[in-house]
Amino acid sequence: MKTLTALKKTTALALVLLVTLSCSSDDDNTTPSPAPQAKSIVEIALETPELSTLVQALVRADGNLVDVLEGDGPFTVLAPTNAAFTAFLNANGFASLEDVPTDVLSQVLLNHVIMADIKAADLQAQGTGYAAGSATSDAGLNISIYFDATGGVRFNNAGTVTTADIDASNGTIHIINGVLGLPDIVDHAIMNDNFSSLVTALGAADGDLVSVLQGDGPFTVLAPDNDAFETFLNGTPIGSVPTDLLSQILLNHVISAAINADFLIDAGSGYTNTLATGPNDNNISIYFDTTDGVAFNGVSQVFQADVVGTNGIIHAVNNVIDIPTVVTFATADPLFSTLVSALTDLTPGTDFVEILSRTSGSNADGINPDYTVFAPTNDAFDSLIEDLGGVPSEVVLTNVLLYHVASEANVTSGDLMMGANPVTSLQGGVFTLNVPGTGDNIADITDGSGATDIGVVAVDVQAGNGVIHVINKVMLPN
Repeated sequence: MKTLTALKKTTALALVLLVTLSCSSDDDNTTPSPAPQAKSIVEIALETPELSTLVQALVRADGNLVDVLEGDGPFTVLAPTNAAFTAFLNANGFASLEDVPTDVLSQVLLNHVIMADIKAADLQAQGTGYAAGSATSDAGLNISIYFDATGGVRFNNAGTVTTADIDASNGTIHIINGVLGLPDIVDHAIMNDNFSSLVTALGAADGDLVSVLQGDGPFTVLAPDNDAFETFLNGTPIGSVPTDLLSQILLNHVISAAINADFLIDAGSGYTNTLATGPNDNNISIYFDTTDGVAFNGVSQVFQADVVGTNGIIHAVNNVIDIPTVVTFATADPLFSTLVSALTDLTPGTDFVEILSRTSGSNADGINPDYTVFAPTNDAFDSLIEDLGGVPSEVVLTNVLLYHVASEANVTSGDLMMGANPVTSLQGGVFTLNVPGTGDNIADITDGSGATDIGVVAVDVQAGNGVIHVINKVMLPN
């Protein structure tokens, strides 16, 4: 039926041309001939012998793509030649176009259609970058097409423009010498030379991460560019980094969901988990903040968002995101700015930053990770200062801060059962967690002073050397 439709379109076009020629022969030359009407993308393809396989593919594919490309547009069509289709079929084990599943064929063809009128000069002005094609990922997002116009114009490192800027009534055709397959996120990383260090690292790390990221996903990859790796490695070759550590660092850039920039911006700030693992094989948390761009853990910012592949999304970031400590999250999250001030400026006699940044045990002072930190919010500290009529002395504040940390334990919410759970702090005092909590509290706390109105309001911010739980009031020892 689709072939018949195409034949009718071709016949109709021939009849229009015949009538036009007949009318011209009868003209007495007293009336000017109307200006020729521009032809549509489909009409041009029908008249171009080297695009005959493309026309056959459009007719065969799901979705009435012939009708789509006869619409108003505007479209930019990257049109593979017959030779390009032959090479594509051979490379993918198809004897002919008829062997390609029609739904797959449709997505491959849509991966050559950009919903805008883009000339070669527009691409050359940008040099390199991404455009949204019309094929869709498993998450329903438009798959990205990478272009490099620094020497000629090339797409996805697979198809180079051989004839540019063929004007149509509803857009532009660029004839290319290769079919653009549907890229996953690894393919996108390989295509772009700015990610060559990332690709090398993925191949060197434990866990066959290339195969992992070519899986079904969906994944969101925070992809450091080459400059980010150069800064992070500081002269150390990637091959000299222990492969197990390298694997964890790379997995700390992978989120098991397809998260676009708009979703993060709407959320504002918060935490999610990466595929890296920390104490007790718990997934490591990552903090995002969109107050000024999109930043992760306060150390790395997105400079190229929403590069979409079949199985997820890449956001290019300007710094490698190392495995976080509990200090990383306290510093990154504005909710804890007063806590950070208390740990640093207000208690200079104790190097809390050094202590809480430790990642290995057997320290001389006996304070060893993993830590469980009960972190008061800014509002909690404000209430304490108001109740006391001022900031407590350094000695008192130091003891209060030590009272909020337990060492050599990574106690997550899953470790707490129903009932009362005593916790011994670094200060030496004990407080009790009562699970479940009342009202909106996940747990209630009874501290050493006998206060029972302290609530755990957020849990399980997992770092590489411990875990943070958020509380709404400062605890006091006896």
